[in-house]
Amino acid sequence: MPELSHRRRLLVLGICCMSLLLVSLDNTVLNVALPSLRRDLGASVAGLQWTIDAYTLVLASLLMLAGSTADRIGRRKVFRTGLVLFTLGSALCSLAPSLGWLIVFRMVQAVGGSMLNPVAMSIITNVFTEPKARARAIGVWGGVVGISMAAGPMIGGVLVDTVGWRSIFWINLPVGLAALLLTMRYVPESRAPRPRRVDPVGQLLVIVLLGCLTYAIIEAPDAGLTSPLILSFAGAALAALTGLLLYEPRRAEPLIDLRFFRSAPFSGATMIAVSAFAALGGFLFLNTLYLQEVRGLSAFGAGLWMLPMALMTFLFAPLSGRLVASKGPRLPLLLAGVTMTASGLLFAAFEAEASEPLLFTGYVVFGLGFGLVNAPITNTAVSGMPRAQAGVAAAVASTSRQIGQTLGVAVIGAVLAAGVRMGGDIDGFVAASGPAWWVITGCGVAVLLVGAATTGRWAARTARCTAARLEAAGTASASAANHQHRTT
Repeated sequence: MPELSHRRRLLVLGICCMSLLLVSLDNTVLNVALPSLRRDLGASVAGLQWTIDAYTLVLASLLMLAGSTADRIGRRKVFRTGLVLFTLGSALCSLAPSLGWLIVFRMVQAVGGSMLNPVAMSIITNVFTEPKARARAIGVWGGVVGISMAAGPMIGGVLVDTVGWRSIFWINLPVGLAALLLTMRYVPESRAPRPRRVDPVGQLLVIVLLGCLTYAIIEAPDAGLTSPLILSFAGAALAALTGLLLYEPRRAEPLIDLRFFRSAPFSGATMIAVSAFAALGGFLFLNTLYLQEVRGLSAFGAGLWMLPMALMTFLFAPLSGRLVASKGPRLPLLLAGVTMTASGLLFAAFEAEASEPLLFTGYVVFGLGFGLVNAPITNTAVSGMPRAQAGVAAAVASTSRQIGQTLGVAVIGAVLAAGVRMGGDIDGFVAASGPAWWVITGCGVAVLLVGAATTGRWAARTARCTAARLEAAGTASASAANHQHRTT
């Protein structure tokens, strides 16, 4: 690929950030529209869970496949296809006649979304080849997540209150079309020199595992934990997990390389990503319903109440990146674990919903913790990995984020559905949501303990040993491939 001018590289970065804004904004905007969806489409708590989880579930299932496909057939080609699908899915969502169709169209959105973020990161990595310039570009990329969290509830609140919930999908159309036209004009095509092979069996097992597990969790409150339907889906999820553990180690280029998990920092980053984003998914789901259904606020009013959390995330995300660069991931992870745990305790033990000062404090502290946790996840995941494996390790971390958010909404929604009636008073909601807040508190404790355990000297040694094994295996594999090429 020829060297691009500075202006062209900045344009490419801007286009990639537009795609991230689309995918990130979509979820935060939708959260404040949940009560309107419930009223207009007659949705239950489980139905509301599916409008969020259908999206994150498909996204988590297809992220790694999209990344490897882009490496093989061309990153611009896959990125362009993703923009088309996401924009089309958004248009269909705005026209959905029922909750079922909305969920289906959200899945179309997610198929497109899976082709945007990992592929955009690969494009940025290939366009910004100088390490410092690449670090600055990735910092800008990460800041867009904070912007989406800050702007999402406000934009969603204004649109829902003035036009209606369908308008939250309209804003994706001009942005998606603009990004598509700019991609065709300015983004260069690129491919990996040695793309990974497709792993269809592994991909199918991941889809079955995540889909069946999520279904069992969401539908358990209505169907019953011991119902044949729930037990069947739980059994299918367990069988898929067993299949992954047995099948993937036998492949030369598996979808999920289980050898990565011998690195304590990598395993820790995966667990932290699942825990932190499960807490985020549950936090947003609970508070959106509480502020509008129990306190009776408008969608815009709910967005204003959640703005302190979003602003703290926006402010502390870049600070966390600088801390990681100067002191390593340990300090921001420990601070994130402490603050997320403290926020959960304010709701679980001190009933912050019943006191406006405590409620405000809970939002501020949670936003601070979530802002700190995101940057160290990717850094810790790729810590010590060979350069050839760093992209795959980062993709696993991204997938873990989506899995965490999916499970967070599923579990927290299931706990809430078991004990609350929509439209109840504050005391009733506080009592019913208590167990859910203890789950979120547990996620904060997991971030703290796992962060402490996987960022020390012992963890660094496991990362070095794992990297050495992967490097040796990669060299041997490349030599064998070259030998086979010469003999043929």
